[in-house]
Amino acid sequence: MINIKQWLRSITGVGDKTINIMCKEIQGIALDTSMRKIAFWSVVNRIANIISKCEFCTYSSHKKIFSDEYYSWNFSPNKNQSSDIFLKEMISKLYSNNETLVIEKGGELYVADDFKKESKGTKEYIFYDIKIEEQIITRKYRSEDVLYFKLNDENVKGILDALYENYKKLIDLSINAYRKTKGSKGTLSIDTIASGDPNFQENLKKLLEEDFQKFFNSDNAVLPLFKGYEYKQLDSKTYSADNTRDIKSQFDDIFDFTARGFCFPPSLAKGDVQDTQKAIDEMLTFCIDPLVDMIQTEINRKKYGKKVLDGDYLKIDTTSIKHIDIIDVATSVDKLIGSGVTSVNDILKLMGMPKIDEGWANAHYLTKNYSTFEELLKNAKGGE
Repeated sequence: MINIKQWLRSITGVGDKTINIMCKEIQGIALDTSMRKIAFWSVVNRIANIISKCEFCTYSSHKKIFSDEYYSWNFSPNKNQSSDIFLKEMISKLYSNNETLVIEKGGELYVADDFKKESKGTKEYIFYDIKIEEQIITRKYRSEDVLYFKLNDENVKGILDALYENYKKLIDLSINAYRKTKGSKGTLSIDTIASGDPNFQENLKKLLEEDFQKFFNSDNAVLPLFKGYEYKQLDSKTYSADNTRDIKSQFDDIFDFTARGFCFPPSLAKGDVQDTQKAIDEMLTFCIDPLVDMIQTEINRKKYGKKVLDGDYLKIDTTSIKHIDIIDVATSVDKLIGSGVTSVNDILKLMGMPKIDEGWANAHYLTKNYSTFEELLKNAKGGE
């Protein structure tokens, strides 16, 4: 547990010596950190939620089976977590650290909170000092005994943080410019009579630190002045809503380059509803599909090995990602069933509805509209 003093030193780069930090500086640091975090986690949480909706299907001889592996990935990987919580933790650590480690212990799967990796050229990786919550696993794991996921060759989050450090200077300039448009400026003239007053320093301090502050911060106010003091307003407040929109657009830029760094549509990261279907297709193609392929490839090569060539493997089904309205897809459903592409149970599964335990629900049908040219010609001759 880090205390507030250690935290301030870590973000300011100051050592053990005494430092003076103003409240507004702390507020600025908090704002910078909050904007960076909300942009990052709005993207990562969406990706994690999408992966948790997928079905991890297990196959034997190319036939779908409901094995212990299926139950582990879709319901309960360990005694403390559901599959949703487990997968969200796995994805969150993957995007935060550019890598994540899953180990099997006692027949259960756990996501490592921390670990060390020993790599020596072409030799097998060795993982050690694996931490799960507060427990340190003393055993060393070889690469073949763990699921090790790596997102990119270089940590994109680190690049985004460096980009943000430079971009926030522009945001600071915009905020300062906005503050100036809301501020009031003037001149205070003090004659020699007032400055000769024995209480001059005390009166001047109260005027500058208390009276002027209340005057500028109030919608309606009167500024009391002693004899020998004269205040003149230089300009008036020039507040404009355009200033705040400019700042908001710069905050939106943070969402944009964060989302683009992870191949995620910026519009979905910000919650925009325009062209949502197009954005979802882009997300599936360039973000989710490559991520799913990476995950299932690592699972298959470690859990099944060359058995995948014989039809024993795990496949992540992403068809449940999109929300389906049964009324909107009624025509498409009719075409899919009537063309023999899918069965009734296939469609029910796609829409998240319970299957029908009848043989006809698993059968494939072909309407009379779908015929070969030979059949059409044969029917035509028979009609003559």
